[in-house]
Formats: sequence, C-alpha cells, structure tokens
Amino acid sequence: MPQTLPPAVAQYLQRHHVMTLATQGPDGPWAAAVFYATEGAELLFLSSPSSRHCRNLAQDARCGATIQEDYSEWVQIKGVQLEGRVRELRADDARLAREHYARKFPIVGALGGAPVAIAEALQRVHWYRLVPERLYFIDNSRGFGHREAIDLSRGPTRG
Repeated sequence: MPQTLPPAVAQYLQRHHVMTLATQGPDGPWAAAVFYATEGAELLFLSSPSSRHCRNLAQDARCGATIQEDYSEWVQIKGVQLEGRVRELRADDARLAREHYARKFPIVGALGGAPVAIAEALQRVHWYRLVPERLYFIDNSRGFGHREAIDLSRGPTRG
C-alpha cells in the first residue's frame, strides 16, 4: 500500500508532470527528464530499458529526483527533492501502472487515437516505480531556504 504525503506535497506532485531522475552507472552520473504519475508517495514512469538511466538503474536501483518549475525569483521557488529506489514493473503491476498513468496522461490509455510515433514508442517501453525513502519539499514562499523533510517511515519534520 503506497504511503501518503502531506496534502501540499501531494498536490504539488499531482500538478506537475516531469521529474529529473539522477542515476549512477559505469559511465558516471546521469540525469534524465521523465514524465511521471503519482500513486501515494510513489512515482510511476515509463522509459526505454536501453536508455542510459534505465541501464544504470538495472545495476543500482538507488536514485535521486527533482521536480520543480523554472522560477525567475528566489522567493517563488518550490519543488521536491527526493532519494529512493526504482524497480521495473512486470505483468499485472505494469498493467496497473499503465492504467494509473493513463489517468494523468490520457493519450497512454487511448493508443488508438495516439499519433503513430507515440503508439509505437509505447510498445517498446517498460514501466517503473520510484519508491522514495526520503523527500524534501522546498517552499521559499515560507522563508528563504525553507524545506520540509519527509522520512516516509516517520512522517514530516522541519529541516
């Protein structure tokens, strides 16, 4: 059962679409932007298993990720930083992830109406689940450098 997040954090994640996923592999550190959907505190995404970030995750499931907008003023900065582990989903878990993801991105659920390039690409991707272990919610509107640390085994704390 996916864990829940404080409402402000859950709403922030639901309103945004792209996370930058940071991995480490034989060729060094790597970052890649992927679309995601949330299920509780967990993030579902799809990607090519041959991509550098997925090859890295196949060797070491640990990762970091950020979700934020492009702000022009420091006081506006809000975002999420997190660390966790990714696992590839198979069979029923992958099917359920796709159904969940399609609620946020309807084109994934309606492949018959999707552009050919997207429909073909979706046939080659695999589904993944990022399970955060620690998450930080940054909100400079509450004070410069304000961040709330969320250890998902213990709940929110100030940090």
